[in-house]
Amino acid sequence: MTRLSDIAIRVEPGMAGAPAVTGGLGGGVAAILTELVTLLERLAADGTPAAIDLRSLPMSPQDRVELERALGEGEVQATVNARGLSTVRETRIAGVWWIEHRDPQGELVAELLEVTRVPEILAGAPDDIAAAAQTLREYITTTATARTS
Repeated sequence: MTRLSDIAIRVEPGMAGAPAVTGGLGGGVAAILTELVTLLERLAADGTPAAIDLRSLPMSPQDRVELERALGEGEVQATVNARGLSTVRETRIAGVWWIEHRDPQGELVAELLEVTRVPEILAGAPDDIAAAAQTLREYITTTATARTS
């Protein structure tokens, strides 16, 4: 996987009949958190990753603040610069990552909550890894040849 467009994105439907979360959360935020519980349980049970596309949801600025407060900030943050800047932020909820993808002009093009052990964008693509092994092999050969000359 070498391009943002290669990342599989799936929007999970909400759970019909799921219990409402109370305590001052807006209905939309409560629904997102309830869906995250379901997705985390699935990830823990069988390793199935999932994502929620935040740009597809009607969220007010207050909803966003409430969601950020509920998920909190984790220990890991990363940026990836590949045809635009992407930021990957771990939330304080293990397995939930807040990911933003921007185009080369800095415009936000995707915003996701990924439920996964490690976001796919951070994993090395097999083709890139194979090419890196070849590059390193060539470096070792060239360096060894230069030392014996």
